[in-house]
Amino acid sequence: MIGFGNLIRRNVKLFFKDKGLFFTSLITPIILLVLYVTFLAKSFREGFLSGGLDAYPIKEGLIDAVVGGQLFSSLLSVSAITVAFCANMLMVQDKVTGARNDLTVTPVKSHTLTLSYYVATVISTLLICLVTTIICFIYMKNIGWYMSAEDVACIFADVFLLTMFGTALSSVVNLFLSSQGQMQAVGTIVSAGYGFICGAYMPIASFGEGLQKVLMFLPGTYGTGLLRNHAIGGAIEEMEAQGMPEEVTGAVMDSLDCNLYFGEEKISESTMYIVLILSVVILLSVYVLLGRMRKKH
Repeated sequence: MIGFGNLIRRNVKLFFKDKGLFFTSLITPIILLVLYVTFLAKSFREGFLSGGLDAYPIKEGLIDAVVGGQLFSSLLSVSAITVAFCANMLMVQDKVTGARNDLTVTPVKSHTLTLSYYVATVISTLLICLVTTIICFIYMKNIGWYMSAEDVACIFADVFLLTMFGTALSSVVNLFLSSQGQMQAVGTIVSAGYGFICGAYMPIASFGEGLQKVLMFLPGTYGTGLLRNHAIGGAIEEMEAQGMPEEVTGAVMDSLDCNLYFGEEKISESTMYIVLILSVVILLSVYVLLGRMRKKH
């Protein structure tokens, strides 16, 4: 009998052995790093200083910390979702190759098989995202470190929650895919589009009011907001300590999506966490329910 733990180990091993899947999962982080070096760093810096902040005596390292924090949060918020979609493609591959049918004829309950894909994808995605997070911490240490121990702990928690959300979302989507072509099409769309709709490539505050309202209904927006707060918050506090007025730093946090608003109401960090957790619970429940229904048919 194939146990739950054995299924998880199988799926994790197959993902890391499949060089195609593994390297595909790294494409988005690599592309974002290249974009940062060639374009986004300059764009973020210009956007940060465009509001007249150059009139204040801010240390260069402090500006670098804010710009680096934008990269940090953007990279992690996108990677947690796109890597999850790539890692979860194993579920589709098992359908294509017939391996899933072989597993279903064994004495394995449908929800056990369904959840094994989910847990294995969370583990695979977390391993990649945690390595990315550590690399980002090293980068931030070199350009300007203003994060507290609490910020670091919160960033790890943010990455974990976003990974669970990305895996749950990809699990629901992948249930409906049954070919390599569909899998590649969805992967391309997610890799290209998710960074825009979650505010990673461009702050949501820079979009039109109508689009901003729509994006506030998407859970990924809150994940990016949490990461921005924890990656940039310490640097903003240092700016205030150096004499920058609170109304100015508040405007900066608004422009960088550290502060998110639903209508006129500012959303607290605790509410952002609740939205993400509820989204994971709902998506995971839908995934398990759909998995059972499809098995019956």
